[in-house]
Amino acid sequence: MKRRSFLAAAGASLLARPALALSDTKTLRFVPDSNLASIDPVWNLIPVTRNHAMLVWDMLFGRDANFIPQPQMVQSHEITPDNLLWRFTLRQNLLFHDNTPVRATDCLASIRRWAGRRPLGQRLLALATEMTATGDRSFEIRLRKPFPRMTYALSEFCFIMPERIARTDPNTRIAEAIGSGPYRFVASEWVSGDRAVYTRFEQYQPRPEPPSFTAGGKIANFDRIEWHIIPDPATAAAALQENEIDWLQQPQSDLLPLLKANNQVTVLNNDKVGVMGMLALNHLHPPFDNPKLRAAILSAIDQKDFMAAAAGDDPAMSLTPVGFFTPNMPMANDAGMAALTAPRDLARSRAKVAESGYNGEPALVMGAADSPVTQAMAQVAADLFRQLGLNVDYVSMDLGTLVQRRANQETPDKGGWSAFTTTYEGLTMADPATNVGLRGNGTGAWFGWPTSPMLESLREQWLDTPDLPTQQSIAAKIQATALQEVPFIPLGQIFYPTAIRTGIEGIIPSPFPIFWNARKT
Repeated sequence: MKRRSFLAAAGASLLARPALALSDTKTLRFVPDSNLASIDPVWNLIPVTRNHAMLVWDMLFGRDANFIPQPQMVQSHEITPDNLLWRFTLRQNLLFHDNTPVRATDCLASIRRWAGRRPLGQRLLALATEMTATGDRSFEIRLRKPFPRMTYALSEFCFIMPERIARTDPNTRIAEAIGSGPYRFVASEWVSGDRAVYTRFEQYQPRPEPPSFTAGGKIANFDRIEWHIIPDPATAAAALQENEIDWLQQPQSDLLPLLKANNQVTVLNNDKVGVMGMLALNHLHPPFDNPKLRAAILSAIDQKDFMAAAAGDDPAMSLTPVGFFTPNMPMANDAGMAALTAPRDLARSRAKVAESGYNGEPALVMGAADSPVTQAMAQVAADLFRQLGLNVDYVSMDLGTLVQRRANQETPDKGGWSAFTTTYEGLTMADPATNVGLRGNGTGAWFGWPTSPMLESLREQWLDTPDLPTQQSIAAKIQATALQEVPFIPLGQIFYPTAIRTGIEGIIPSPFPIFWNARKT
């Protein structure tokens, strides 16, 4: 689907805005995929905020290129023979950006805050009987039963903050971005919708190992990293070609041939696990509190339509069909997939909508105007709903507003919503522990707030199962259940290229931008 044709206007757009200053080798100019509206990676871990957080905060454990947890802020750790007591010791001389030392109490407060919003963290808190600091650099976690995924959990974007900040309720946004990572956030230069700035933290001490995904040595080669918010994709691509920026995180698929033809630009395919497209449905209020209506919508979903709109016609940029777990990862399976792969029959689906008892209730669909991929999917969803006979109210807004509104559990007329589309990293969607959309704990669940005792029971069984074959069997049952209860609807897998100026080196292969190790020659 060719929906966007900005090339003819790109030159005029560039003339209409001030040119970005040319930089030296110590400044990196970057265009993120969306505006940085929130600096709190716990309150809402959307991709742009997570990418910001990776610059500012460090973690106790990172993950290497094989997604295996490795010590990061931790110097050493041990577990008792009964697997019920974990002891951790921090590296020496770790400092926050306000030059205060990183202490064990900071780590524990950060773990508790992170755990309030992350599924694996919630599991950890449910199993922990005691979490105590045993010294300035040491702490321990005592469990009531074994938790073999401890280091995996702590490597899942558990960012360590000063205790005074980490004591903030996880449902309340923090006001300061003070971390101990390789770059400081310059709050005085942050203008939402325009720019964000980071400067090298001179006191940061990288680990001695080579960098590997989010693990290893984080070498900060730039004195200054500037994020420039350029919502128009063609304008951003033109800025890259004109050497006004150095790195465009997510070039629009329509513009890739143009960028590839420029010998001063390199298009990298760093993303091997992709992101999963998702259609969220609000289970709390009409019309999608009706399980028969959700089933009718599922029967009409053609993932290829969504992927064509979001990723273009290049088959290398997307994959269908996909279920509820990331393809080519251990938990991916075919259970119940006929619900997504059987021939689509719009007339039959319209009949199912009528049979569901749908009575014309408005369906408010949110789309993010500054996020081309999710907006494209939202427009396809809204069009499909109309074809099925739903009373659609499509509301376009910026991504930051959408992120805030999707947390509203009121009815649409009171600031809530009925449906929206989004993407989640394939790493997050890979298994029941971290697949946020597969929770069935009602108002404590992911946006849409489905209630499913069966999904919750199967998830508990999966978490308690140590061997892979049994985990895979349970994952198949989870997918079959999800295709009946429809907590959300998977729309396909997308692979994002990234584009840089020639002369930028050391970009670490990753599904999202990693700034350490990168350098400009």
